[in-house]
Amino acid sequence: MTRTHPDLPWCRYADDGLVHCQSEQQAEALRVELSSRLAACGLQMHPTKTKIVYCKDQRRREAYPNVTFDFLGYQFGADGWRTHSGTSSSVATRLRSVRRRSSRCGQRSKSLNIPRQTPGTLAEIAKQLNPLLRGWIGLLWTVQSFGLSTLADYVNQKLRAWIRRKFKRFQSHKTRASLFLRKLARENPGLFVHWKAFGTNTFT
Repeated sequence: MTRTHPDLPWCRYADDGLVHCQSEQQAEALRVELSSRLAACGLQMHPTKTKIVYCKDQRRREAYPNVTFDFLGYQFGADGWRTHSGTSSSVATRLRSVRRRSSRCGQRSKSLNIPRQTPGTLAEIAKQLNPLLRGWIGLLWTVQSFGLSTLADYVNQKLRAWIRRKFKRFQSHKTRASLFLRKLARENPGLFVHWKAFGTNTFT
């Protein structure tokens, strides 16, 4: 994409990708080209998930079968349109709760079972979480920062639960545990990626 289509905004996360095209014809041609390129690498596009979507809004009123798509826990569609700089079209985001099991990041965070890792340290937990958080924050920041702050708040809640299980003096003191965690974040903002990105704004 960088070499042959530098004029087309695009993004990728793992094996999921999006490309913004100017017309349906351009999108169809690009799909054929990408399919050929992937085939040369021994890969193929997903037969049902790969689709061309029409960015319908007040200016684009034509009828097309596909006007919404899902990407990294977000649904993009025709309700509540917002313009994002650097793209060839307007897209709307409707946040799906990042706490739902369908959210990839939520699933991964839950699978770590942070509150029960009391034999370990915060540094060890950070080593597990930071690669996951770094990817989501880096890729979704410009799309929906509210959703990311919700995710950061969710992680902080799990860290607070870890503190309450780890230290007896906080077991019955939720507020004190929150203040302790906030202090840690201020003194060590680089320990967790989301602390550096959001500071203590998401602490509850």
